[in-house]
Amino acid sequence: MSSTPDAIDSSSAGKYQGSIVTIVLVGVAAGFLSGLFGVGGGILIVPGLVLVAKMDQRIAHGTSLAAVLPISASSLLSYWAHDHVDWRVGACLAVGALAGAVLGTRLLNVLPHRALAIGFATLLLVTAVRLFLPLTSEPTRAVLSIGDIAALVAIGVATGILAGLLGVGGGVVMVPAMMMLLQMPSAMAKGTSVAVIIPTAIMRTFRNRSKNNVDLRAAGILGLGGILSATAGGWISARMSDTVSNVLFATLLIIVATRLVLQIRADDKAGVVH
Repeated sequence: MSSTPDAIDSSSAGKYQGSIVTIVLVGVAAGFLSGLFGVGGGILIVPGLVLVAKMDQRIAHGTSLAAVLPISASSLLSYWAHDHVDWRVGACLAVGALAGAVLGTRLLNVLPHRALAIGFATLLLVTAVRLFLPLTSEPTRAVLSIGDIAALVAIGVATGILAGLLGVGGGVVMVPAMMMLLQMPSAMAKGTSVAVIIPTAIMRTFRNRSKNNVDLRAAGILGLGGILSATAGGWISARMSDTVSNVLFATLLIIVATRLVLQIRADDKAGVVH
């Protein structure tokens, strides 16, 4: 392993190599994505660590979750500064997401992973098509009905389960769900999504740390790279029209769905049985 100053190395969490500058750039891109779309940024961090730093897939997922914490916190501050966070909705989603994360671990070897991935990819594509069509939005609701609360907790549970089983960030589920269920403006949905991502990422990071599935040094480098770009992404998102935002988010959903399908094909070729 190289000992040069511009290389990073982890011997405890998993061996990998890569330029610090490259890792920082991955963090910058992930931060911008987080701020712009209200997602964690793992969709870029995980493949970046695996392909660029040659990190083990399991360690990359754990490191990504740790890196999401400072990145999402920066995004949250940006959205909060523009009053684009609904804490009531976020609390309902967070309760469900935390429960779903625990449940997802228990269901890891029970649910048919391949069928679940195909079904979820299909749902993402359908949602993307819907986002290309006009959506109505309304001001924040003064009161959430019992039905709204139950639906939000259920969405949170599904988000936690899917994140654990498929490695898909919760933002791609929560943001369109809030826009369609509550007619929430896109910026408000994104800011609320980021608020929910933080507690779930904290819980998963502690669990990954106990299993030595996270490299905190790499996570810190990624986080430092993403803090400023997350703020910039949030600033841009706050000034973006709902129409443009929806089209861009729909494009993101298509990318995530495509990634899932490609992963399924790669697993099939490798003979991986789920």
